[in-house]
Amino acid sequence: MGGVALDDGPTGVKAPDGGWGWAVLAGGFVITGFSYAFPKAVSVFFKELIREFGVGYSDCAWISSLLLAMLYGTGPVCSVLVNRFGCRPVMVAGGLFASLGMILASFATSIIHLYLCIGVITGLGLALNFQPSLIMLNRYFSEKRPLANGLAAAGSPVALCCLSPLGQFLQYQYGWRGGFLILGGILLNCCACGALMRPLLPPKTRKGAEIQVEEQQPAAEEKKKKKKLLDFSVFRDRGFLIYTLAASVMVLGLFVPPVFVVSYAKELGNADTKSALLLTILGFVDIFARPTCGLIAGLKWVRPRCVYLFSFAMVFNGCTDLIGSQATDYTGLVFFCIFFGISYGMVGALQFEVLMAIVGTEKFPSAIGLVLLMEAIAVLVGPPGAGRLLDTTHNYMYVFLLAGCEVVVSAFIICLGNFFCLKKKTPEEEEPEARLEMAVRAAEREELNHHHDDKAGSEDGSAAAMTTTQNDGGGGGETVVRERNMAKGLAGEIDEEAKPEKGV
Repeated sequence: MGGVALDDGPTGVKAPDGGWGWAVLAGGFVITGFSYAFPKAVSVFFKELIREFGVGYSDCAWISSLLLAMLYGTGPVCSVLVNRFGCRPVMVAGGLFASLGMILASFATSIIHLYLCIGVITGLGLALNFQPSLIMLNRYFSEKRPLANGLAAAGSPVALCCLSPLGQFLQYQYGWRGGFLILGGILLNCCACGALMRPLLPPKTRKGAEIQVEEQQPAAEEKKKKKKLLDFSVFRDRGFLIYTLAASVMVLGLFVPPVFVVSYAKELGNADTKSALLLTILGFVDIFARPTCGLIAGLKWVRPRCVYLFSFAMVFNGCTDLIGSQATDYTGLVFFCIFFGISYGMVGALQFEVLMAIVGTEKFPSAIGLVLLMEAIAVLVGPPGAGRLLDTTHNYMYVFLLAGCEVVVSAFIICLGNFFCLKKKTPEEEEPEARLEMAVRAAEREELNHHHDDKAGSEDGSAAAMTTTQNDGGGGGETVVRERNMAKGLAGEIDEEAKPEKGV
């Protein structure tokens, strides 16, 4: 492997916004589905595990909690590994870990073994797949990135709708041990998804481009030597700090309603099957909400203001919780799940798109790891804290009110913070990579025109024409040199200029 990240996203390589990127998107769709749905899918085996090991439901619930804790809490570790080895090898290794954990769990003799095998080993494997898939999606998509993020995020509700019934079927047919063994085999698909993450390479179709790549190799090698495995400089970006604070507060309440809505329905006197249908409704709406929101976020007028759309989604979600807390019958909970599914899908589609826009492609691998670490703390505190509130008050209304208030507060943090604390980018600062690419393309276009003129002059066979062509070619050559120098100067200027503190 060496110490080189093969998929660093070389400077000057434009995101293809298609092509092999659609294969990367398909892999990200599957990985996102496994990462978010698997902790919930494992819960269908809890009754059998309680009977097998003589433990309580809270003991089994630690399996899912450890899975989520590993998914979020190992973010910095994933960032270091990605910066050291690249996305593809990290994801393949993660797929092997995820599968190995479930296979070993099928031979467990105590609940502690399940904590280690499913919670730690499988959780680490899923974490090593989830974060690199987001990084590669960010590298392959630029103009269509909001749509790509929305489509990839839709993998979560789709996988939840598939994995939960599948887990129930496997439990009835093969028992929990056979079910874990088969799920371990299914998780090997993570390795196939990792293999799809082909690194982006600079174009080498023209001789001039090859020369430029050769000229940039020493600088690139020097840059890689100096590259930090975990870039803490993102904490100097006020936009990143505001986003991290808002996301941490949001996660305190975001996952609470899906955990308690079924119990809430049972508390109102509804049957178990009827109550469980609420999550199906929520997931079905979520499937369509995520790609639709991604499509809207990619619109020309909306994308520069994506952070405010994200704030609206959080306010929408929080207000849905506040209103849903007043539900007194099953119909009210159905409407709550419909609107919660829409707002939850919007948040899921936009959260990483906003972070990508704030920190940029180069710092995103480190930024996503640090954000997930902060969110891991909130994930471990949020649902248990809501459960303690329920034990104290014995009223689900207060649980939903608390969750709604936390999400609304996070919306105001990121909206007001972005509006008052961050400088607006000037047109010159807005898209440095795009400016560099335009300059390089202009130089290449001028070179191609000059080459075409030289070829036409040689075919003419006239000495006078050849002389004229040579004279014109000399002027054209000077033009090409000037254009190349301008492109190189612009590249150096962009690389050396300090990155401004920016919003979205």
